[in-house]
Formats: sequence, structure tokens, C-alpha cells
Amino acid sequence: MPEQDLLAVKREKLKTLVDAGRDPFQITKYDVTHHSQEIKDSFEQLEDKTVRVAGRMMFKRKMGKASFCNVQDRDGRIQIYVARDSIGEEPYEDFKKILEVGDIIGVEGKVFRTQTGEISIHAEVITLLSKSLQNLPEKFHGLTDTDIRYRQRYVDLIMNEEVKDTFIKRSRIISAIRKYLDGQGFMEVETPMLVSNAGGAAARPFETHFNALDEDLKLRISLELYLKRLIVGGLERVYEIGRVFRNEGLDTRHNPEFTLMELYQAYTDYNGMMDLTENMFRHVAQEVLGTTTFKYGEIELDFGKPFERITMIDAVKKYAGVDFDEVADTEAAKKLADERNIHYESYHQKGDIINLFFEEYVEEHLVQPTFVMDHPVEISPLTKRKPDRPDLVERFELFINTWEMCNAYSELNDPIDQRERFAAQDAAAAAGDEEANHTDEDFLNALEIGMPPTGGIGYGIDRLTMLLTNSPAIRDVLLFPTLKSL
Repeated sequence: MPEQDLLAVKREKLKTLVDAGRDPFQITKYDVTHHSQEIKDSFEQLEDKTVRVAGRMMFKRKMGKASFCNVQDRDGRIQIYVARDSIGEEPYEDFKKILEVGDIIGVEGKVFRTQTGEISIHAEVITLLSKSLQNLPEKFHGLTDTDIRYRQRYVDLIMNEEVKDTFIKRSRIISAIRKYLDGQGFMEVETPMLVSNAGGAAARPFETHFNALDEDLKLRISLELYLKRLIVGGLERVYEIGRVFRNEGLDTRHNPEFTLMELYQAYTDYNGMMDLTENMFRHVAQEVLGTTTFKYGEIELDFGKPFERITMIDAVKKYAGVDFDEVADTEAAKKLADERNIHYESYHQKGDIINLFFEEYVEEHLVQPTFVMDHPVEISPLTKRKPDRPDLVERFELFINTWEMCNAYSELNDPIDQRERFAAQDAAAAAGDEEANHTDEDFLNALEIGMPPTGGIGYGIDRLTMLLTNSPAIRDVLLFPTLKSL
């Protein structure tokens, strides 16, 4: 039967119910006593006991005086045995003729095990709770079209059990992070999403207009500058898990809105942040996966071993064969870039060139957890300089599976130095760098009030979720990823 005819039949069945005063959409609640997995796990205690379950009917097999279906709830599926003599002749006819795969039903009945050994419910009462007016994908092939899966995540979650498992794990990852940080004395806070100055990262912001104040505002690209204000205010250990927005491209690891976690701790430095990060990643893997050794694709990753630590200059020297400690200045650095066919912008300095070499030659080798430390000052406008190397800063990035997983600093708390670096960022913006930071006078005022020595870090929650769920793309770990309108 053509699909349009099938949909028409569904609506006709609903009309029949409504005309008979049995509109399922008028039902406001159903008292559920158990879920599918609970029944299976506790069969010995529940055998021959009455339970009430509810969920979506995913399978139906009609026979003479007895039929079978299954119900899918939040935990999985359980088989329902439907006998005419148990539920009554008229309800049995309704089950056979009115109820369809996709409908949401409530089932009351006794728990038993079939002759084939399957734990089931012998139905005594079946209640139609919601009539499905669309067809679910064909059961044997499921929902495989990637674009439809992302656009209709609700159907994806119904049809693909592994998708639901991914998002359950995502929730557990965030819970494990909160549990760890709360145990370390951190306080969770919330800061503004609409800001006048979107700073704290190198990214283009989304812009909007606030009619009530007749002011242009931006969606935040980072959590950093407001969290640092709280450190100035004396909160000492703070973190936030929240959405940030960057007006950039879409690919397997980037979405314009994504979940970032940032934390700041007074009276520590980037070494303290490395220790915290290593311990937290190990804790989260153990909590969510039950192990610190797991596979992403064909690669086995080990969070149990100490994470490697290497400076950016040493990493470039190791993999590109260039020692930038021996490169005199920006002009010499650009000459090296020309020789290696590495593109750079006219406003780039020596430190920018080092970073370009790092991206070209090093990142692809960083598979096991590796802290890359001591970045050039030119690419780190909010970071404290190394006392013995003022051209470098106390910063690290953690790489796993060649991906940047987090970015951390010994935070710059010198307001004079910070003003100079903001000025350099303003100059870069004027020269055409759309991702440059801009001077934030209120933040400078906060620094002048006085910020203690502080370590800070930002984590991409989506990439961590990709890693721990073996997901190939960021869209697979976002319930509703950004897509082009149809």
C-alpha cells in the first residue's frame, strides 16, 4: 500500500476512536510501576506479580486467540503476550485492528517466562496512550540516512539503540565531571551568554541586536573573562559547563554551538591544571566506561599511564626537524615557512609561525594523551609569560587521538601587560584578523582590583564525548546539531 494510503488509514483509525469517545490524546497520565530492564533484572522477585509498563510498540504479531508485541521504554524492550481470554474480546479486537507499531501503550499484567525462556508480561489491560500518525522506518533496515537521523533525532533515538546509549553516556560524562570537581572544592556557576565584548578565544562571534537597550550584542565565544572576574571576587575555585557560539565552519569536529567547560583555580598554575586534567580524565573514563583503556576506532587509548608532556618548540623540533630556539626573528621564521610551503598572513609574528609548523607537522602524531606546553606569547593573549622565557607563556593544550581536547594557562593577572596584549589584538583585528580579541575595559578594571595567581582551563565536552563513545563526528554526540535549512 502506498505510504499516503497507510497514513490515511492511521488517521481513520484515530477518527474511529474519537467518534467512539475514546480519544487517546485525552488521557493525561499512566502510572508506571516498572521499566523493562528492571523487570528482567528482578525476574525472580517479580515472577507472577502484576506490573505496569508503558512505551512505544515496536513489533506486533497477530495470531488467532493470542498475539505478541513488544514495548520499548527508556531502558529497552520487553515482550508482551496478549491473549483474548485475558484482556477480553473487544479489547483484543482493538489490539488486532486499531493498535499499530509506533503507538504508545500502557500494559498491565503479570510477569512470566515463555516456553522459549523469554521474560515477558502476560497482558491483562492494554491502554492506548498516544496514536502515532506517521510510519516508523522499516524495522529490518532501521534508520540509516545520516541527514534524516540528525534532522529527526527523535526517530533516530527510537530506531537505533546505540544512539540512545551515546547520549546516556554523554549525560554520565557530565555528571562524572561535576562529581569530580565538586569533590575538589569547585563551585559551579553561570555567566552571561549575551555579551558586549566576546573575548577569551580566537573566534568570530555571532552578533545580534537587543531592542530594549538599542545595543548590539554578541553571543559568547568563551566562558573565560567572566569566570576570572569571579576569581577576582574571591570565589577561588569556579567552573561552568555551558553553550558557547562561534561563527565558523561545520566539519566532523566543529559545530557553531557547542558545550564548553571552563574552570579557574586561584593560587595554582598550569602545572596544577595538568595534574587536575590528567586525574579528571582518568576518573571520567573509569566512571563511564569502567576502564581507563578503551578503543577509538582501531586505536587503543590508555588513560591509565602518565600523560606525556612536551614543549611546543621541542615537539616541532622532533617532528619537523626545525629548532625555533635557533631562529632569530619573524623574518627568519617566515623564510622557513616559505621553504616549507606553509601559508601565513602578513601580520603573523614568529610565534604564529611556530604554531603553524606545529599544526602542519606535529598534531597528526599526538595519539596517546599528550600535554603540549609553553606556547609563543603571540598566540596566547591571556596567558602569563614564563619568567625565564618572556617570549613564551605558561600554557598547555592536551591532545588525544590527534585532537585538541583542552587549553589551559597560568592566567595573566598583570593588568598592564594585559592591556598591551589587548592592544596587540586590536591591531591584529584592524589588520584583518576577524578572530582577534578586543580590549575589554571592565575586565582590565577587574585585574586592576587584583587577581591572585590562577590556573585556568577549557575543555570541549563534545570532543570528550566523541572519544568515550567511539563516535566519528561531533554531530553524533549533539542531540540537535546545526544543519542547513531545507
